[in-house]
Amino acid sequence: MQLKDVNLTADQVKDLCTKYMIETYERFPFVACRAEGMYLYDENDNAYLDFYGGIAVNSAGNCNPKVVEAVRDQVGQIIHTFNYPYTIPQAVLSQLICETIGMDKVLYQQSGTEANEAMIKIARKYGTDHYGPDKFHIITAINSFHGRTYGALSATGQTNNALQLGFKPMLEGFTYAEYNNLASFEAAITDNTIAIMVEPCQGEGGVVPATREFMTGLRKLCDERGLLLLLDEVQTGWCRTGEVMDYMNYGIKPDCVSMAKAMGGGLPIGAMACTKEVAATFSGGTHGSTYAGSPVCCAAAYAQIRELLDRDLAGNARAVGDYFAGKLRTLPHVKEVRNAGLLVGVEFDLEKAVEIKHECLDRKLMVTAIGKTIIRMVPPLIATREDCDKCYDILKEAVEAVV
Repeated sequence: MQLKDVNLTADQVKDLCTKYMIETYERFPFVACRAEGMYLYDENDNAYLDFYGGIAVNSAGNCNPKVVEAVRDQVGQIIHTFNYPYTIPQAVLSQLICETIGMDKVLYQQSGTEANEAMIKIARKYGTDHYGPDKFHIITAINSFHGRTYGALSATGQTNNALQLGFKPMLEGFTYAEYNNLASFEAAITDNTIAIMVEPCQGEGGVVPATREFMTGLRKLCDERGLLLLLDEVQTGWCRTGEVMDYMNYGIKPDCVSMAKAMGGGLPIGAMACTKEVAATFSGGTHGSTYAGSPVCCAAAYAQIRELLDRDLAGNARAVGDYFAGKLRTLPHVKEVRNAGLLVGVEFDLEKAVEIKHECLDRKLMVTAIGKTIIRMVPPLIATREDCDKCYDILKEAVEAVV
């Protein structure tokens, strides 16, 4: 029997997942059956306005036709090879990434957390190669989020919540400094420090964009102290914040940058890109992955990135994001609205973000809550002002329903 021959009711699907899966997510009470553009459809073909975007993944729209076509074509040719033979999708995607974002080399991974792991590893090996085995210390930001594997989790500056609790001890060699506080980062530098690693906008931390003074100051500080500047653009990269990469908004260039999410259009791919000098640190046997750089994932990523660039979805994110943020400031009980393009956070003066999320879902709008007070939205970058108006109207109803 093939999967296409399986016929289950929604309740049967839920029962199977409950019985056989380790559940670590709060499930929405429906089965996602298809998706298109700005909408996700359930088992009854109800349309949900998607301001969740697969957590900033479906940036060119759900099931973008160009991405779907690229995947179908590639699956019919070759699905997997490992990384010994050359493949055309890897080659053309590498060129597209490096020439677009001004980096020299790229290393493929399968996710954002793995891209950050690779970035941590290459920074530490760079320190060892150039300065000796004690040059391994990395400074990250309080309230940062870099992933859930042990290296990335240890770099994550959230030490008092479920991310790290129960999983300690964390890996040594990380110090957390205050975000948007250059003096705090400078004070954290020791003789063992090799790198500073930050997100240009803290997404999981509540949608907190870096200030220009902070980002340009970090670049200058790293140059003066002989440190690497590592930027985690897993969530902000590829047009989300109004530029192709968020660091372009600040007029700087990192030594290494990680990416994933929007890069693959829904397929599991991430990458670390860096300068030639840093790239030379990795050689045969220093890092590897069975599935990284999959021909299918690279084909999807090439189609996705071409769509983002050719349709100037960075420009759309900037214009529509600013419009949306301005409108959201008129919501009842709003304390602050923060945005970097279409990475948008609404902080309320009441601790009912989870209830607001659920009320939105009841009204067929998907958003997410961060903590007790913040609603975060990362819609596909094809979102229009009309989509934002509809989202606003539902959010307003949801807030009024929980007060």
